[in-house]
Amino acid sequence: MTGDQAAAAVGVTPGTLRRWVRERLIPQYRGEWSTPALSQARLVARLRERGHTLAEIRRAGEDGRLAFSHVADLFGVEEPVYTVADATRETGLDPQLVERIKLSLGLRDSRGLTKEELELLRYVAAVLDAGLPLEALLQLTRVYSQAVSQIADAEVRLVHLYVHEPLMRSGSSAAEMADELVELTGDLLPLASPMLDQLHRRMLGHFIEQDIVGHMEAELQSSAEAGRMRVAIAFADLAGYTRLTEEAGELHALDVVERFTEAVVATLPEDARMVKTIGDGVMIVGSDPAALAVWAVGFQRLHTDRPRPRIAVHYGYALYRDADYYGREVNIAARVAARAAGGEVLVTRPIVEASGSELEFERIAEVRLKGFKGPTEIFLARPRGERPPEVVS
Repeated sequence: MTGDQAAAAVGVTPGTLRRWVRERLIPQYRGEWSTPALSQARLVARLRERGHTLAEIRRAGEDGRLAFSHVADLFGVEEPVYTVADATRETGLDPQLVERIKLSLGLRDSRGLTKEELELLRYVAAVLDAGLPLEALLQLTRVYSQAVSQIADAEVRLVHLYVHEPLMRSGSSAAEMADELVELTGDLLPLASPMLDQLHRRMLGHFIEQDIVGHMEAELQSSAEAGRMRVAIAFADLAGYTRLTEEAGELHALDVVERFTEAVVATLPEDARMVKTIGDGVMIVGSDPAALAVWAVGFQRLHTDRPRPRIAVHYGYALYRDADYYGREVNIAARVAARAAGGEVLVTRPIVEASGSELEFERIAEVRLKGFKGPTEIFLARPRGERPPEVVS
């Protein structure tokens, strides 16, 4: 690669790149632009964008804090060698679709594709050939990209918190820390793929089973739009969490949220799952509205310490996109949750109508939720025959 090509790849002028070489900011450069040298130059460019001076970057390099060559050696960083036209010929995908798939997979290098990235596109083409509709494929690739990005981010953050920081406190040098990171990553990397593969197989089997049961029990409506699913939706969070943060401190409050989230996951009905966390709250979906309502009431009885949860459950059609749920019914559930007090489970009319004899419901009001024209009936749910619970403002 010429100096001009390297500068274009890094996103700086050739003169700037030559100055970085003269200033000894790219120690991997030894007369030619190898992959480690180019990766180091990109790292310098990113640091410059964040406002670091050349002197600061040079000192960091001399101290071993920018030992990117270790990473390049470990992961075998590749340079793009294929164009979109090459990918089109190799996979049979049209150029526009190649660009869309690149974007959904997070492949943003405008210079082209590496060998590994071209292999990814071959897999995608094979999935399309197997019969998966394009819209479903694009959503699936986005979910894969987001999930794997979250996994990789967690791996790095946790190593930093539990390996790097103890090493720093023990007085280890930056070079020793880099060596420790490379050794640890080299040991863990071969274990990650089998772990993820086994977890994926187990969870995939679970959700296939749930989907079959759901199809058997669901009320099929041909008028439902494609991409919509009828689900029970719950939002749960901790009443008074902000006050707890001020009184007990952020670390204690975070511990409370982690225990709350773990308790949610551990107690959910088999057909339900936690879709996401939202600050101190969670969003849950399930196929059985009665079971989710019973879970919510039972969950409240397990939590007598403050801050107490507040929960709302609703039932309706939601739009499914990229492993998440959207639409009017989701918004209703969230709005109802905002009206609950600590210790309460609020539900809507569809939940009341779908529930069995385990619960009883007290009609509280017919309200106009923010953003909705029509009124919504809200009910307080509790075990049949039990006195109203104490609530927390």
